[in-house]
Parts: sequence; structure tokens; C-alpha cells
Amino acid sequence: MGTYLNPGIGGFSKIANSNYVDKTEMIGIINKTIHTANNLLCVSRPRRFGKSFSAQMLCAYYDKTCDSHELFGKYKIARDETYETFINHYHVIYLDVTGFISEAKKEGIPLKEVPARISAAIQNDVERQYPELNTGLTLNDTLICLVRNTGTQIVFVIDEWDSMIRETPGDREAQARYLSLLRGWFKNDRFTRTAVAAAYMTGILPIKKEDSQSAISDFEEDSALKPGKFAAVIGFTEEEVKRICEEKNLDFEKMKAWYDGYTFGKQYSVYNPYSVMRAASSGKFRAYWKKTTAADALMTYIDMDQDDLQNTIARLITGEHVVVDTDSFQNDAETFTCKDDVLTLLTHLGYLTYEEKSDSYDDDLVAGLVRIPNEEVRSEFDKILRRAKHKNLIDLVKKSDQLLSDTLQGKSDAVAKAIADIHDSEDAPTYYNNEQSLRYVVKMAYISCVDQYAKVEELPSGHGIADVVFLPKRSSSLPAMIVELKWNKEAEGTIRQIEDRNYPKVLTNYGGRIILVGITYHADTKAHECVIKANSKTA
Repeated sequence: MGTYLNPGIGGFSKIANSNYVDKTEMIGIINKTIHTANNLLCVSRPRRFGKSFSAQMLCAYYDKTCDSHELFGKYKIARDETYETFINHYHVIYLDVTGFISEAKKEGIPLKEVPARISAAIQNDVERQYPELNTGLTLNDTLICLVRNTGTQIVFVIDEWDSMIRETPGDREAQARYLSLLRGWFKNDRFTRTAVAAAYMTGILPIKKEDSQSAISDFEEDSALKPGKFAAVIGFTEEEVKRICEEKNLDFEKMKAWYDGYTFGKQYSVYNPYSVMRAASSGKFRAYWKKTTAADALMTYIDMDQDDLQNTIARLITGEHVVVDTDSFQNDAETFTCKDDVLTLLTHLGYLTYEEKSDSYDDDLVAGLVRIPNEEVRSEFDKILRRAKHKNLIDLVKKSDQLLSDTLQGKSDAVAKAIADIHDSEDAPTYYNNEQSLRYVVKMAYISCVDQYAKVEELPSGHGIADVVFLPKRSSSLPAMIVELKWNKEAEGTIRQIEDRNYPKVLTNYGGRIILVGITYHADTKAHECVIKANSKTA
């Protein structure tokens, strides 16, 4: 057993002995690519989506130096027609690139030396396990010699492949050396055809572009933006999460609100596995994923304010979908030519989720839509409101704080004026001709509520649907607010509608104070009106 060559089953055995959710169907997908022209695969997803678990699984299945039948016999792959054909039939070269980077940093070695250290580590492992091979050869020639002498090709499994790209912004030499190493394995006809049975690379970013083309062009890519056959086997599906909730006696709807929201192709409900399992273990719904990511990095990207990015972030925080064109993104963390590049990076990092255009959207829409996926990620964006350095966002938060204060004090004229100011600002939508656009302006106006309230839109209650309901979080002592919006109607009528349709009934179990807020807009006079009825009790 080696460290980099034929690492054995130890890594996956530990995973399987824990609360493992069967994702072995991935093996069947990869098996069908072996010995074909499509045997080079790069799968990129946000952090903590189970990519490293999958890499360990592949090592255990393909490694010819062990017998993995007992380990895999109880999983789905054992019933796949390709199971016996490929199990324990290959040499495996396994690399966790982040490990090499960490060691180089500890030793004070420039990261441009990492590719050479990777080559040397594999070479040493091969020579230790197969001392009969010729020495003094290049790594590629050594591996070709290994394949010919043993009659067995290699499956490459490379975890966090993109960490060298992310960790070396501006270091063209380091990136060039690393990409050259990968090309030597996977875009070298003599070596690739002779030695490589298959390659599986996984990371956060897709393969870096060079002059709009992939730097390693022969790979079939499956990314957060363009998911393919791996969409259901990376991340948890809704059915899997339901089973976990049943086993642990957890509230599925809360689990969904906190960790669902990612869309990969036709998989419209994909959950963050790390956070789901942490919540299942602790029984508590909270932000676990954020502890594995750098909020400061998120703030850095947003503070760039490319093309008025701050206002776009504000729209996302209110719950809006935002149009994004992903084509110009260079698949790195340093080349930003426009706002869309930043939004695309945030999508790959998992802060946003992406949906392709569908027939239900405007025919003029030529790009996809991004949004904040769930409560866990939203909590990171909420913090940004209070930490933002850009004047527009700072001013928006101050106005929103004042609006909330005026609402709680029943200052209806001040609330109407604040809504009108947002309507007249650059933050307002270009369309403003229906209740939907009025709702957007109201959500933007109350944007600073996000750290104290959970916002629910179109909440069914009584005999109708409440437009926007603000429910105070457990840590807040503020009253709940029901906001009703009307177009070309009298504001007083909105309060009557709330009461007549018994909207507060939905808050029966809430038990605290409720403030009713009616807001109207008159298209002919361009005037906003507001009526507030405070201290209402639940029915």
C-alpha cells in the first residue's frame, strides 16, 4: 500500500463505518467511460459537497492491491452490470493537492515548486513499491514502464485539483508549471493512450480557461453551472434527506429551509451533505457550512463593486433572482472583468445557485439566473450588510434601520416617504407597474430586517395570502409584521383585508405582538400611502 500509488481502502473504510449515504452509483458512471474517448472527467462543486468522500471511494474500488468486495458488496454499485469488470483492476494514483500546498507553506517553499514535489512524491512511491523498475527515468516514463511491466493501466484520482489555481493568484509561473504537469498526463497522446484508464479530478472551480479555451481541453466537465450525469450523485437529494430526517426524527421542512436550494441541472433540490449530517448529528439547525469557508474572502469580492455589484447583492439578499452571463469567467479567483464574473465565482463557491433559462422566463433573457440558495448561506450575506464599506449599501442599511424604527412606532407618513425614496432610487426595478414590483421595493426598503426577522412571501393564511410576513427570530424581541400591498387602492383597505381574511391566524402559535402594515401605490399620482395598525394580537 502506498501514499500516492495504490493507497488502499483505508480512507473509504472509515467513511463507510460512519453514517454514510450510498453514493456508489458514481462508480458505475465512471466505469462506462473507461477505455473510451471520454475517460477524462472533471467534476466541480462547492466546498463540502462530498467530493473528497467520492475520491476516497474511487481509490478503494479501483485499487488492484486490495480486495474491496466485502466493502462494496452492500452498496448500489454491487448491483451494477460493470461492478465485477472493473473492481480492483487498476493502479490508482491519488493526489490531494491541498496537502502538497500546505506542506510547501509550512516549509516556506514557493508554491511554484509544488508540481515538482508532486512528481517526486509519485516517483518515490512507485520505486518503493516496484523496485525492479528502471530508475533514472522521468515520471511519465516510469509510469509507462509500470503499466507495461504489470499489464495494468492507471486510474488517476485528483482531489482539490484547482487549489493551485486558487492559491496562486497572480503567480503565472506556478500556474503554468501545474497545468503543464496535468497536460503531461492527460493531453499527451503517448502517455495518455498508453497509461491512463481513466481520470477523475474534482474541485471547486472548473478547468481554468486560456484564451477562452480550457487549459486541458480533453476533459469532460461537470460543473455547478453545467451539471451532467453527476448531478444526483454529488450532494444529497431530497429523498436521501427525507430518510435521514425520518431516522433522526428531525423536522424535514426546517432541514429543507436551511440546507436545500441548490439546483444542478434537472436536480432541483440538492442539499449540502456536510451541513445536513452535522444537523442530523447535533439535532440543531444552524450555519455549519460557513465554518469551512472564508467570509472575509466573500467580503473582498463584494467590495470590488464591479458594475454596481453592491446593489445587485442587495437585490439577492431581498430574495430576488438576478440575471448573470457566465461566459466571460476565466475559472480562477483573480480575473474579474465585470460583475457577472464575480457572481459566477460566488456560484462556484456555493454562495449562489444557478438556474438556466426556462420557458417560464422572459424571452429576452439570454443568460441564467442566480439566487441565494438557503438560510444557511443567507446568514453569511446578512452579515455583509453590517460590514459593507461601499457608500450605497451603507446608506441603504441606515435608511432601512430608520424605516423599521418608524414602522414599529407607527409613523405611517415616514414609512410611505421611505418607500417612495427607494422607488425613486437606482435600486428600484426598471419596471414599476404592478404589485410584484411594489413588493420588490418594499423588500429592498426593509432589507436590514434580515438579521432580526425571517421573511416569508405569499404566506397562506385564513381566506387569502399575506404578501410579506416578517417573523422575528428567536433572538429578537421585536413584534411580527404582516405587510399587505395594493396597486391603485386606498391604504386603509389593506388593513381591512388583513383583518377580514384573518391573516394573523397563521401566527396563532407565535403568541407575540403583531403589527399590520398596509402600503399602496397610485400610478396616476405616483404617490405611496401607508397605514399601520400596531399591537394586534393573534387570533
